[in-house]
Amino acid sequence: MIMKKILLVVIMGITLAACSNEAKEEALVKQEVIAAVKDSLKLDSFKQAEAKVKEKEQERVALVKEEKRMLLLAERNEAAASRSTTSYTNEEVAAPAKKKGWSQAAKGTAIGAGAGALGGILIDKKDGRGAIIGGVVGAGAGYLIGRDQDRKSGRVQPKN
Repeated sequence: MIMKKILLVVIMGITLAACSNEAKEEALVKQEVIAAVKDSLKLDSFKQAEAKVKEKEQERVALVKEEKRMLLLAERNEAAASRSTTSYTNEEVAAPAKKKGWSQAAKGTAIGAGAGALGGILIDKKDGRGAIIGGVVGAGAGYLIGRDQDRKSGRVQPKN
C-alpha cells in the first residue's frame, strides 16, 4: 500500500509537472507571437513613414523642376520679346563700353620690356647692347601674350 501511495504521488507529480510545463511553454509562445506582431507593426509604421518621406521628397523635386522650367521659359519669352520689339539701325547700335585702364597687351609689353632689359644687362654686360636687345625681345613677347589674353577676355575682337 505504501508503494501504491508513492507510485500515485509520483504519477501525480509527473502529471502536474507536465501540465504546468506546457502552460509555461504556451505562455512563452504567446509572448513571442505578441512581440513579433508588435515588431511587424513597428516595421510597417517605419516603412510607411519612409514612404511618406520619399513621396514628399519627390514632390519637392518636382516642384523645383517645374519652377526652374517656368523661370527658363520666362527668360526666353522676355528675350524673344525684346528682340522682336526693338529694331536696330546702324545709328542705334551702341558700341560696347570700353574698359578703362591698361590692356593686357600694354601690361605685357611693359613687363616684358623691363624683364628683357634686366635679363639683357645680366647676360651681356657691354655698353647696354644686351639691355636694348633684351628689352625689344621682351616687349614683343609680352605684347603677344597680353594681346592673346585681351582676345580671350573680349576686350579685343579676334580677327576673322
